[in-house]
Amino acid sequence: MTRLTGDEAHNPRLKPIRPRLAASLILTRGSGDGLEVLMGRRSSRHVFMPNKYVFPGGRVDRADATAPLAADLDARPLSLMRQCLPERRARAAAVAAVRETAEETGLLIARPGQHHTRHPHWRPFLRDGYLPDLSGLRVITRAITPPGRKRRFDTWFFTADATVLADDRPAKPSDELEDVHWVSFRDAKSLDLPFITHFVLDELLRVQPPAPQPVRCFREKHGKMLVEEI
Repeated sequence: MTRLTGDEAHNPRLKPIRPRLAASLILTRGSGDGLEVLMGRRSSRHVFMPNKYVFPGGRVDRADATAPLAADLDARPLSLMRQCLPERRARAAAVAAVRETAEETGLLIARPGQHHTRHPHWRPFLRDGYLPDLSGLRVITRAITPPGRKRRFDTWFFTADATVLADDRPAKPSDELEDVHWVSFRDAKSLDLPFITHFVLDELLRVQPPAPQPVRCFREKHGKMLVEEI
């Protein structure tokens, strides 16, 4: 098991911090031995996990709860998330995954549509005549940062096939995520990854069709780190 360091390491002197709701999206293309995932390297300017390779993602913002949508989250992932979150918060997490992907990679998970909102979050979509589309997202796993960390997140990890993308524009780096590119599953495991990203990659393979597998959560319970079904 990878040893946790820096912001990932336990510090019992820190005051308890309530986890912030967050979301991440693993875009995939291909299947089997040809499975690829979209990843990027966090900027060295980040305090949290600098220079680590991760998937697009971030905290859920208030505006995510009122996003203009072309299509809602499918009933199955929404039902699963409602076991842990109010429906409004569950949907906002899925929206955040799509929004962060657009901000960090330039890729739009969307369908054609128009809306009159002026919120800056949705300009990349509305500028090109699109609205966010949640219908192709599935839940892979959930991970809650243990107590005693400087930053804590309750992160929901979604996946979607590249066919959900609005067009064929290439992914591009951003201030948040550098070196954005498609990488084979095998090569992804050899990158400089946070511990939790290793776990999520393993869960991604575990829940791949055709045999459906229960979605699991990685969290601390009674002082022990557990992986248990949601």
